[in-house]
Amino acid sequence: MDEILLAVNGTLMRGFELNANLLAAGGRFVRETFTEPAYRLWSIGDLHPAMIRARTGGAAVVVEVWSVPRACLVSILVSEPPGLSIGKVKLADETEVLGILGEAIICEGQREITKFGGWRAYVARELNCPKDGG
Repeated sequence: MDEILLAVNGTLMRGFELNANLLAAGGRFVRETFTEPAYRLWSIGDLHPAMIRARTGGAAVVVEVWSVPRACLVSILVSEPPGLSIGKVKLADETEVLGILGEAIICEGQREITKFGGWRAYVARELNCPKDGG
């Protein structure tokens, strides 16, 4: 079967709620890596991230690379939250793969989380930790 590499940066990653969509589509985990330092990341309502390539202010973002049957790529995309799409992502090793990216409009008014380096770190530090006084 013809396969394609797909970089994911949020809820499709292992251990998150939409990872089952990748597995159901026949996806196979290849490796964890980083993007080149040219991406910015936002938390969309603390439900999922949106990653956008930026001319300035970008950083390396942790992604998982998956091998996915080419014929199943559409089934993965239609199950993604609104405002997310598939585009080209440049990895730290300078290879380019398809990946999940956000539309700029869904980031408006949302919290930028680039400084965390990835969705997993943001969730661990900001959403799963008890806050002071609570």
